[in-house]
Amino acid sequence: MDASIERYLAALDRADREPGDVAEAKTDRIKEKLSGLRHHMQFLKEMEHRVAAAPDHQVSLTDPDARSMNSSGRGTGIVGYNLQAAVDTKHHLIVAHAVVTEGNDRGQLVPMGLDAKHAMGVDEITVIADRGYYNGDQVLACEGTGMLPCIPKSHTAIGIKTGMFSRHDFVYDAEQDHYICPAGATLTKATARSDRRDDMDQYRNLAACHTCALRPRCTPEKVKRVMRWKHEGVLDVMQARLDHMSDAMIQRRKTVEHVFGTLKSWSSSAHLLTKTLEKVRTEMSLSVLAYNIKRMIRLFGVQPLIQAIRT
Repeated sequence: MDASIERYLAALDRADREPGDVAEAKTDRIKEKLSGLRHHMQFLKEMEHRVAAAPDHQVSLTDPDARSMNSSGRGTGIVGYNLQAAVDTKHHLIVAHAVVTEGNDRGQLVPMGLDAKHAMGVDEITVIADRGYYNGDQVLACEGTGMLPCIPKSHTAIGIKTGMFSRHDFVYDAEQDHYICPAGATLTKATARSDRRDDMDQYRNLAACHTCALRPRCTPEKVKRVMRWKHEGVLDVMQARLDHMSDAMIQRRKTVEHVFGTLKSWSSSAHLLTKTLEKVRTEMSLSVLAYNIKRMIRLFGVQPLIQAIRT
């Protein structure tokens, strides 16, 4: 905007030096454009203050409750709502759902898992979710609740692209509490400093790193340090559980993704017809109810379903 204003001011100076009616008409046009740009600049400055004052630094001009949603594709994020759904693998019914304004799923594992467990009336439930739900604190919070989370770890492609070893190339030995590096050396836990306040342990091998031929592929530093969360044991247990369920992610795609696809096909390109969080939650509840009714008609038939509702 500043560059456009400077460009129009320069054009205005040139027009002032030109004689005749053409120059006057050109000057009027430029002044009109300058006025529009200055009004828009004022709008942007006011919006800057509104964005800074918002708790999450977001302001939606079409729906005050809508927020920017994360997306796996670059430049494909949209402003809207985050629909959560828990679907049982036997009947493909939506047993729990929610509409939230958080732009990602990392804080939704526990609330959705508990809602699904309560709705199904069971003491224990296995929760299969995609990498977007991977959150150590959420997995730890599942301990003792009857929820058994199964979420694949998030792997970055940095190591693959650069040829460097990733953290997953270092094998942890729980009994000995140490790591084995790709060169076969043992990385032991370093003594924690008394002023440290985090919950991460550090593993290293000072002697081995100095003479290791693989160090250029391992770390740009003098010594490789592997960080481990103090509660990472719960993540290892979850990974072991997932390793014994070879078709877990296929099963997830065949259940919950099918439901999302069906709901989206019903609504065509306009997924939501209402605005504000309360109304959107009502709209989604009606959509979920319609989905479940149609699903139960397919499973049981119309008359048995009507009889079950009456009783």
